[in-house]
Amino acid sequence: MDWCHYRFRSLWALPAPPADVYRALQQAEDYPHWWPQVREVRPADERSGTIRIRSFLPYDLVFTAREVRSDPVAGVLEIAMSGDVEGWARWTLCPDGPGTRARYDQEVDVRKPLLRRLAVPGRPLFRLNHALMMRAGQRGLRATLRAV
Repeated sequence: MDWCHYRFRSLWALPAPPADVYRALQQAEDYPHWWPQVREVRPADERSGTIRIRSFLPYDLVFTAREVRSDPVAGVLEIAMSGDVEGWARWTLCPDGPGTRARYDQEVDVRKPLLRRLAVPGRPLFRLNHALMMRAGQRGLRATLRAV
């Protein structure tokens, strides 16, 4: 087992139609306004940028995100990630009654040296850290969508 390899999946129930959720998720530079753990998004061009995140544990992860797929009809947004984490992340949206079910899938290898050294003892905390971040993101996006 590679202790530095992670797969995550989160399901979010959101109070807006898929097109509205897609527009919100497509605007990565706005994430810091509604997702507290996304500390900074610096666009590099129309399809990529640098993102800095920090959740409960006292470390930042910085990575470059490059758009791989942006398909509003299918409700799919996907990025490739390189830097402190390398891999991919994907949002898949589908109608759910009057709202949207958003599925977030991510598969990454951790490259940050400190986290690699702490991979075995820290793994449960790293997974918890990610879960807390995703929970806060869902709350923030739900509030943002209700305000629109």
